[in-house]
Amino acid sequence: MADDNLQVDVETAPGKRRMYWVLAIGGAVLLLIAVVFGVVSMLGGDDEVSAQTSDSVKTGGSLRAGLAQDGALYVPMPRPFLFNLPGPDRTYLVQIKVQLQVRGNDAQSAARKHIPLIEDTLLTTFSAAEADQIKRKEGKDELRTQALLNVQNALQSITGKPQVDRVLFTGFVMQ
Repeated sequence: MADDNLQVDVETAPGKRRMYWVLAIGGAVLLLIAVVFGVVSMLGGDDEVSAQTSDSVKTGGSLRAGLAQDGALYVPMPRPFLFNLPGPDRTYLVQIKVQLQVRGNDAQSAARKHIPLIEDTLLTTFSAAEADQIKRKEGKDELRTQALLNVQNALQSITGKPQVDRVLFTGFVMQ
């Protein structure tokens, strides 16, 4: 009789081990997902709001007071600009990531509303540049200034105001 119990325990042990492994792997996967979610939420949060909140905490005011003092808001372009520029000896592939600096919520809303117009204006400006020009720092500054003027003119014709204070290159790669 004792032998029968021993055989039953031995037969069910592999099934239990398999179940424990499945539970352990499932728990590890859930833990990994929780860790990834935590890291992403810490690193990828709304930096604009957190920066404004920390500024208003430092000054002792509210979030509205922080906006009224500085008023600088940023509108990221949804995707980087990727285009080819012919050079004297070869063609270069250029990628530029752009954010727009605006003042106030109305300008931010207007810029977000007209992103297709802004993207077209910037792509036209960037692709008209010369490869030798944007290899130098001064050339990049000239391109940034020209992009700002073109975006302001495009928005001025639609909204009646220039809306954008600065065009910021947050990423620039030329290969």
